[in-house]
Amino acid sequence: MGIDEAGRGPVLGPMVYGCAYCPMSLREALSQRSFADSKTLTEDKRDTLFAEIKADPMMGFAVDCLSAKTISAQMLHSERGNLNTIANESTYRLIEQTLALGVNLQEVYVDTVGDPDRWQDRLSQRYTGIKFTVCPKADSLYPIVSAASIAAKVTRDTILRDFPVEEAITVGRDFGSGYPGDPITKAWLVAHLDRVFGFPSLVRFSWTTCSRLLDECAIPVKWECDQVESQQQTLTFGGLAAAVSDTASCATKRHSYFRARRLQRVATAF
Repeated sequence: MGIDEAGRGPVLGPMVYGCAYCPMSLREALSQRSFADSKTLTEDKRDTLFAEIKADPMMGFAVDCLSAKTISAQMLHSERGNLNTIANESTYRLIEQTLALGVNLQEVYVDTVGDPDRWQDRLSQRYTGIKFTVCPKADSLYPIVSAASIAAKVTRDTILRDFPVEEAITVGRDFGSGYPGDPITKAWLVAHLDRVFGFPSLVRFSWTTCSRLLDECAIPVKWECDQVESQQQTLTFGGLAAAVSDTASCATKRHSYFRARRLQRVATAF
């Protein structure tokens, strides 16, 4: 089995993890085919190879699509996740789904951008009996990983091309490569930024590019929880009781209507 991803860096669209697998007896035969890192292939060539993978009865594949909304939700959660953790969970799902099909996995090759030794050890401990090889550029070294890369890339490109717009707005499709450094992508983000609601659901709000644009162009929002956290971080032992009392008072007695208008309680009638 080989595992690789497509769309880790872009600010637009999903990150897609893909896997491909076949009998170990076909290892040499795979090396004779045109599988290569999907980024080095033309779109037409990727589509052709993906069709071959789907039509080959001796090969199997699967993809795990992580939408921009899913990525943003996990990375902006109060217990913040990171992209490596999200990617690891996707890898687990692909392996476990394949095992659940009854596939006897013996060797798994994984492309990585993190610490390969640490990730390989973790996988080996989790799935005893399977030999793992984790290394950068695995999609260029192992044809089975190249096949997984093609499955992931073609799936992501199809999703971007046919992306259903959830918002009741017209969303242009000329968004360039989707990478933050692409001028066309930046122009698309600016053109589709709503000052109240932010970006369409195609966009990963958690990317720094987006947070900067929101800070610069959107209407400022003050969150009650941010004020409380700020107060808690600056507490001193001497002011602890007063600060806690004030926070509790704000939380239980004063409605946000009054706080937003800076209306203070000056007397208690009853």
